[in-house]
Amino acid sequence: MDDWSIGNIRVTRILEMCAPLGTPSELFPDCTDEALEPHLHWLTPCVISPITGQLIFPVQGFLVRTRHHTILVDSCVGNNKTFRGLPLWHDRNDGTFLQRLSEAGVAPDDIDYVLCTHLHVDHCGWNTRLVDGRWVPTFPNARYVMARREFEAAEAQSGNQDERTYEDNVLPIVQAGRAVLVDMDHALDDEIWLEPTPGHTAGHVAIGVRSQGQSGVFSGDLMHWPMQCIHPDWSFRYDADPDQSRRTRRTFLESCAESGRLVMTSHFPLPSIGTISRREATFWFDEYRG
Repeated sequence: MDDWSIGNIRVTRILEMCAPLGTPSELFPDCTDEALEPHLHWLTPCVISPITGQLIFPVQGFLVRTRHHTILVDSCVGNNKTFRGLPLWHDRNDGTFLQRLSEAGVAPDDIDYVLCTHLHVDHCGWNTRLVDGRWVPTFPNARYVMARREFEAAEAQSGNQDERTYEDNVLPIVQAGRAVLVDMDHALDDEIWLEPTPGHTAGHVAIGVRSQGQSGVFSGDLMHWPMQCIHPDWSFRYDADPDQSRRTRRTFLESCAESGRLVMTSHFPLPSIGTISRREATFWFDEYRG
């Protein structure tokens, strides 16, 4: 399922890749074999590879078409990017993302807004592309909306030659005059808005959507796999503030269980969308099949 609606808003998944990232214990330090074992029957093979034991993570963005705007939520890894810590993401030369955008009937020039949940390489890589040795905005007519706090944190972490996300994906957008730095609760209009969800990064935001009485939310990286619904205290290895991420995740899950809104995740197994329900003292992710 790659296409669905929230009221009058059309959402289309733009999948760049599905690939192994690491074992559960490598990526989630609080995860134990004992806690995982009762769930292996549904985690394997869609979430955990039976061959390598690694988690299989989709990397995807979402095309959002409203009555007024064509929006891209997150832009995946991109090409020619420097990320030496993960060879699969480093110096890619792959046209899948832009091809799938084209298959959805949208050209880069058609995008009005790029909404960044946060500024990690797998969420902002296609912000730019390399043209004649220079980074230029992939979506030349778009305004790139970033939380000001997230931008400042990314800027402060720049200068690492093994991971040039800020220099390659963010700074060129600012230099081109296409960046819009906003508060973490900024509203684009009455249908699309940002929601503060810090922890994974300092300025991480979710993206809220509402139309005709239906609502949804793009959760970004406030959670990475369904086991974090069952164990909200399991933080991701790369969370900037693990304690804050735990608080954010539990608050988010409680809110979604209460509201019933559709949750569109970045890295949960495909179809990656569903609703949150309560299971005694914890939560469950119910996949949405349309």
